[in-house]
Amino acid sequence: MKPNRRTFLATSSAGLALAQQPAPPALPPFHTFDAALPALSPGRVKSIHITSQEVPVCIKPGLVVAGWTFDGDIPGPVIHVREGDTVEFTLTNRGMMPHSMDFHCALVNPKAAFRNAKTDESVSFQFTARYPGAYLYHCGTQPILMHIGSGMFGAIVVSPAKPLAPAREFVLVQSEYYLNEAINGVASPSFTKMMRESPDIVAFNGRPGQYHQSPLRAKRGERVRFYVVAAGPSHPSHFHVVGQQFETVFLGTPPANAIHGVQTFSVPPGGGMIFELTAEIPGEFPFVNHGFGHGQKGATGVLLIDE
Repeated sequence: MKPNRRTFLATSSAGLALAQQPAPPALPPFHTFDAALPALSPGRVKSIHITSQEVPVCIKPGLVVAGWTFDGDIPGPVIHVREGDTVEFTLTNRGMMPHSMDFHCALVNPKAAFRNAKTDESVSFQFTARYPGAYLYHCGTQPILMHIGSGMFGAIVVSPAKPLAPAREFVLVQSEYYLNEAINGVASPSFTKMMRESPDIVAFNGRPGQYHQSPLRAKRGERVRFYVVAAGPSHPSHFHVVGQQFETVFLGTPPANAIHGVQTFSVPPGGGMIFELTAEIPGEFPFVNHGFGHGQKGATGVLLIDE
């Protein structure tokens, strides 16, 4: 039946109103997280400024999460300092709720230093990086489980005053995602799932399986050093490289606290360890969380050793 003039005008008005509504924001594109350890900056005082904000993050093609982030990514930026450096730190909160910062390598009064920053507020403190190693940093605002589980974590590497042997160095931060069903293409974090400790995804550096398409690379004869940090919020990383053995694993401050000839070692949630091997044989060597219930959920990648 042919529509009458009234029906036509009503339909046209509804269409015009719909067209005039603001378009939903474009979803962010996927990018691989750079696992290379950043170079040390000069000077013994390191000024670090990080911004907390809630933004969408694409963790694999077709999956965007409503991230709570440091500097707009999951994980936050990798920080590299040297033993004995003074770290002057500022957190500026551009988010919609209070956030804070907890450095596991800092010896400070946490009530004073790790205090909340309200929206558009900054909090500053300083500390001396006393012990070398691979450390977690994370938001310490209650409920901490929700803040870490939503993406507010990263790694800080403290190199020893006497440098370790030259190596190809990579930082891997393992974490878990607990997600609700996506709405308008974005999946929000689920506190209920976090409490049950049954993650939907487990990933190195925030993106499941990203280092299969973009493998980490080293050359034959090079020493390869992994700084492995388990952000959790609840599960460890049982770190293993298929077809290799770790010549050295530093359980704590390098070069002390080392064990040798290791096949797999577990990094607890909130912990960090350093793993070394020599790339003697060319080929493709998967690195995995050997707790394969979590490896199957995305905590795997490939180390490609070239001639």
